[in-house]
Amino acid sequence: MKSPNPMEVELKLALAPTGPAALTQHPYLASHAAHKQSLTNTYFDTPQGDLAKARIALRLRQVDGQVLQTVKTAGQGGGGLSQREEWEWQVAGPQLDLASIAKLPPFQGELSGVLDALVPQLSTDFTRHSWQLKEGVQGQESHIELVLDEGEIISGGYRTPIREAELELKGGEPEALWALALTLAEQVPLRPSDSSKAARGNALSTRHWPLPEAHSPAEWLHRATLALDAYHDSQQASFLNDAQQALATLAEHPELDATARAYAQALSGALDAHGQPKEAYGKAALALAHRLAYQTALR
Repeated sequence: MKSPNPMEVELKLALAPTGPAALTQHPYLASHAAHKQSLTNTYFDTPQGDLAKARIALRLRQVDGQVLQTVKTAGQGGGGLSQREEWEWQVAGPQLDLASIAKLPPFQGELSGVLDALVPQLSTDFTRHSWQLKEGVQGQESHIELVLDEGEIISGGYRTPIREAELELKGGEPEALWALALTLAEQVPLRPSDSSKAARGNALSTRHWPLPEAHSPAEWLHRATLALDAYHDSQQASFLNDAQQALATLAEHPELDATARAYAQALSGALDAHGQPKEAYGKAALALAHRLAYQTALR
């Protein structure tokens, strides 16, 4: 099992339909070899959704002939960036290792009594291409794992595509994640995503995509990001309208300085009619999120 207080720091990016091809052909990756894997994932919860309510994800992942068990807590961040606790270890087979789960901090309180009620709730099956990038950014060495995931989420009889990139910090400072993401955004149509695969699956099965209240610029950008996530999974036009309204409110927010306002004003016009990002959207959204450098609760 990983260290007692492990912290995962990653930047999640949703890709337009042409994004995967553009990413794999990006000149930055030309000198880096990609590793391809097929991942089959099952997420567990109680029938009452106790883990989802606590914003905890528990999964078994089958990859490369192994079964890995993972627990992730609620994240903090926004604009695609998240920091969350994560524990992961290999288990003998496709059954939960309840004894080890019971020892983890998230299961020391009220959740200690739900372990025997855990059952499979959703699955995510996808192909992953990964690159190990070890570069110097602003005078500091960093190690970033860049992954491209393509597949689908299956939950409650519904399906939705997975088409995303994740940049996970393995060593160095988070600044390296922003620098790499902005480099990729120059040629890849993408946007920040604030919804984990587990959260997307839970919302898909319940057909419920709640949007948070917003007041600060950071909160309005987060609301717009979640609304776009919801739109693409639900195909409900109201969420695209919610996203556009949030972006319009953000662009006029009195707390923005001139530079941040210019980024915000570029966002609404950088989505196509289907809510997919053009290259200008990713560049502006990432630059704005980086500038705001905020902390908010994630899904």
